[in-house]
Amino acid sequence: MTAINNDWLDALKGEFKKPYYKELFEKVNEEYRTRLIFPPAEDIFNAFHLTPLSKVKVVIIGQDPYHNNGQAHGLCFSVKKGVAVPPSLVNIYKELHDDLGCTIPDHGCLTKWAQQGVLMLNTVLTVRAHEANSHKGIGWEEFTDAAILALNAQDRPIVFILWGAPAQRKAKMLNNPKHLILKAPHPSPLSAYRGFFGSKPFSQTNEFLKANGVEPVDWQIE
Repeated sequence: MTAINNDWLDALKGEFKKPYYKELFEKVNEEYRTRLIFPPAEDIFNAFHLTPLSKVKVVIIGQDPYHNNGQAHGLCFSVKKGVAVPPSLVNIYKELHDDLGCTIPDHGCLTKWAQQGVLMLNTVLTVRAHEANSHKGIGWEEFTDAAILALNAQDRPIVFILWGAPAQRKAKMLNNPKHLILKAPHPSPLSAYRGFFGSKPFSQTNEFLKANGVEPVDWQIE
């Protein structure tokens, strides 16, 4: 695991000293030695590397990384260029088009969002190949909860986009009146028609940011 070396380190350094993190670190290292694990080890903390804490203006919370070859690269819902766009992201792009008129791109790499202050955070940061949720409950949730609490404590407006029940369970940690919490069903094909489509998260986010004097996000992926 490559170390976090920007301002997230200050916010999270207490976690690295806790017993659960030592166990998590050992478990994850063992998994990478003995199995095929995604994302590549150097990409585990990409969400933190690409979006420093001081730059976060939007948080999108996902569940765990994509578990097929070459997909996951450390940002929730995002895949590397050259990889087929997964169904949930197809639906995110459809809503983005309907909401803001953005052109639907031909790839699924969302690095541009991350570089503008959109923290693309999965609650679990690793997964065994072809086994969804296989690293659930080994300690990642405690670590990413610490990140969410650090975000909640920020004295500036941040938008939290919570899609689906697991992400929405994090809402109880978010009690700072400066922030905006947007909830909708998950964009997966199983639930997108239950209210994800038409929820307009992108325009709502930008209206809130502008109202608070914050530069809106350019959501168009080229």
